[in-house]
Amino acid sequence: MNYLVVGLGNIGSEYVRTRHNMGFMVLDAWSQASNAVFSTQRYGDVAQVSFKGRNITLLKPSTYMNLSGNAVRYWMEKLKLPIENLIVICDDINLPFGKLRMRAGGSDGGHNGLGNINELLGTQQYCRIRMGIGNDFAKGYQCDYVLGKLSREELDAMPELCEKVIQACKDVTTVGVSRAMNTCNTVNVPKITQL
Repeated sequence: MNYLVVGLGNIGSEYVRTRHNMGFMVLDAWSQASNAVFSTQRYGDVAQVSFKGRNITLLKPSTYMNLSGNAVRYWMEKLKLPIENLIVICDDINLPFGKLRMRAGGSDGGHNGLGNINELLGTQQYCRIRMGIGNDFAKGYQCDYVLGKLSREELDAMPELCEKVIQACKDVTTVGVSRAMNTCNTVNVPKITQL
């Protein structure tokens, strides 16, 4: 069984540790924990990990967030994967920091990366894991907020959150989205959501 797990983000040093790059941060943590190495390939950086007989391709698109669909479509076709073997990880301003939300499909919720993926794949019916970043910004400053750096407290919580998201992805590959959702959607990091 082969799977593609896509962590959304923007390439470039100026975007490191920003809220919009949480998908990249999860895949970096996963590759490090698995001793896997990313290599630069077409449309992104790619690494291979395995779990209980599943072959999992980790993809960090190099297309910038708003064009993520180009990378996802290319790698889905290259790997010849059915849509149910795709998992996308992204940030979400509609959830408080520390909250995770897995869904088997649905709208882009205003997320430009998901919107482009939905458009180019021609479907919304794929698994996505949204990582809350909160919405503590004044009207008109959403872009500055999502591209802003994570706070020290948030960075301290990221290893635990990354671990939870990685486990959620593994659960999808073994027990399916429905059962994986039950565990993933109860995740909350109290010390952060109390801020």
